[in-house]
Amino acid sequence: MIKNEVVLTGIGVLSSIGITKDSFWTSLCEGKSGIGYLQSIETQMMNRPIGSEVPDFRPKDYIKPKKNIKVMSRDIQMGVVSVAHACQDAQLITDGEERSVDPERIGVIFGCDLIGLELSELVDAFKAGIQCGKHDFSTWGHSAMEKIMPLWMLKYLPNMPACHIGIALDARGPNNTPTLDRGSSLSALIEAFRVLERGDADVMVCGGCGNKINPTVLARGKSYNLAPWSNDPQTIPRPFDVDRVGTVIGEGAAAFVLERKEFAQARGVQPIATIRGAARTNAPTGRIGIQEESIIRAIQLALKEADRTPKDLGHLNAEGLGTIFEDAIEAQAIQKTLNDIPVFTGKGHFGNLGSGTGAVELAASLLAIQHKTVPATRNCQNIATDCPINVINNLPYSINASTFLKINHSNTGRAFAVVFE
Repeated sequence: MIKNEVVLTGIGVLSSIGITKDSFWTSLCEGKSGIGYLQSIETQMMNRPIGSEVPDFRPKDYIKPKKNIKVMSRDIQMGVVSVAHACQDAQLITDGEERSVDPERIGVIFGCDLIGLELSELVDAFKAGIQCGKHDFSTWGHSAMEKIMPLWMLKYLPNMPACHIGIALDARGPNNTPTLDRGSSLSALIEAFRVLERGDADVMVCGGCGNKINPTVLARGKSYNLAPWSNDPQTIPRPFDVDRVGTVIGEGAAAFVLERKEFAQARGVQPIATIRGAARTNAPTGRIGIQEESIIRAIQLALKEADRTPKDLGHLNAEGLGTIFEDAIEAQAIQKTLNDIPVFTGKGHFGNLGSGTGAVELAASLLAIQHKTVPATRNCQNIATDCPINVINNLPYSINASTFLKINHSNTGRAFAVVFE
């Protein structure tokens, strides 16, 4: 089978350090942090929890009809808006007589996690089931359910970002939703890449959205290895640093327009990057935790498909979660496969965004190759001895090579790698 060459033509990003690609890039270069005390969570705690929130977010400016917003969680809203930005960046018109692509030749693959519930929406329902100070589940069907909006569940199904994006773009091609935690958005991009390679579409919109800012996540903080509370939240997380203490949760989304190279050329659009190779791997050991073997194989397979060597890479965009165990495993895998390659991670700026993580991080490297400079990794002051890698810290790093590798992985042994040029 002859494979189509695939190019990336548009970027859209929403993060705590910028809600346009220009503001996002400026913040990265200036070393700004989007991490602080969460204002969106109602709490009676003495100390507000720490995280990163997207500021000045106005979904009404992009989502039409506006009534659809009431059945969109914040995750979904961010995903839809990031796609609107990406399509604008790619000069992709998806409606009217000047439409850029046949509806049947455009698809959507968009990563998403299980979406956290807005607990306030269930308060009345649970109150209806309380009898004599205790909750009686036998009353749930006939009394509690009356207190829940009939379309309530549509706000929380993980496939709904891809659904709403498909409707907004009238995209009738392939549509799917990877739900693989931090690997969701990079997995979505790889799947979209394969669709275009096969020639099953001309354009694919991909990326991911995530929102870890939720009481249900905070209540299970130990399972996420969250950093302890700090009176200086901008100093955490500390990826690959000797003083790393845990990750920080956040929210964000990013989207990309991918096209068959011939189709983009026919549209007269200048590509931002070409995808040269990709890989998805798994280490099914049955043990919870990132598997070094899985990361190594993903890197090796992506480079092999791209017909590139570690020496061809200008930099690596890594996970850098900021936790003791995960960072050490990842760093050792990087060192074994890529030696002394310069390494960047964005989590020091905006934390762990769940299924939006890989996409927002990838936007940083795509902008870096356009500006020929990789920003410094925030909060990595002293590289830990158990992380024997060349982290770009303290100062930005000038690059000549336009090829880079992006990796992500999840706590269950899955790993993802993509080579861009």
